[in-house]
Formats: sequence, structure tokens, C-alpha cells
Amino acid sequence: MSVSQLFEEAYTGLKSLVVGLGITGKAFCQPQVTVIYPKQEVDNLSSFRGHVELIGKDDDPSVPRCVACGACVKACPSNCLTIQCPVPVKEGDEGKPVVMGPAPQKGSKTPAVVIVDFSLCSLCGQCARACPVDSLQFSDNPYMVRLDRKEFQIDLLARLRRMAAE
Repeated sequence: MSVSQLFEEAYTGLKSLVVGLGITGKAFCQPQVTVIYPKQEVDNLSSFRGHVELIGKDDDPSVPRCVACGACVKACPSNCLTIQCPVPVKEGDEGKPVVMGPAPQKGSKTPAVVIVDFSLCSLCGQCARACPVDSLQFSDNPYMVRLDRKEFQIDLLARLRRMAAE
């Protein structure tokens, strides 16, 4: 290699270094975007989409608007929603315990169990769009941390009742 080629190669390397340091310097001087949770909290959650949650009725917020039609379960591409309703009792079976079945169940207009597995949810919103009575919305809780995957199975009816009591 000749001396001129070495100088040209060194010049190209230095030029690349200066350009890279310039980009890093600009990013370093811009305001911080990352929020470090215990020290700060996010203040703009208007566009945040957490797990889905039930919306209560206007006259009784602890009772969901859900009519247990099962449209949200059918629309969910991730199969993360489970809605169960009591199966109607047949004649002669009055003394037996209540059996639960998937929504919709004939004669049942309220769900008995609504569970979302947030570990499977893709946050696509198809369930909320498919609901004919607008009983689903996205939560605004960005601080959902769990140690076990099973803890991401959220009982939405219990959550609705807890939120209504607050």
C-alpha cells in the first residue's frame, strides 16, 4: 500500500468517525424520551392501549353492558377471550349444579365469566370493534408487571366490580 492510499483510508475513517459523533451529539442534546418509572411517570396516556376491559352500565357501573353474544370471542384472532354463561337447566335437572358453557347460550343475557389472557393478546382491537353494545374498551394501565405468565389471565368481571367500587 502506498502512503497516499494510507492517508486516504485514514481520512475516510476520520470523516466517518466525525459524522457518527455528530449524530450521537445531536441525539445526546435532545430531550429524554425514555421514562424511568420510579423517578417519573408517563403523563400522556390518551393513546395508550392496554388490555381490554368491560364497560359497566350507566345506571349500575358494576354490571357489564355485555349481552354474552360471543361476537368478541369470534372476532379475536389470538383466541385470548373466554366468555362463559350458565347453560339452561333442563326439566328434571333442577337440583344439579349450574353448568357453564361458552357464549352464546340460549336464554342467557349476562356473562358469568369473562377472562382475557393478556399474554396472548395482540392488542388489535377486533373484539372491541365487533361488540354490538360497545361493552369493551382498552385499559389505560401501563404499569402491568407480573412474575408469572398465568397472572396475565385477567377476570374482567371482577376487575369491573373492583373499579366500580372505587
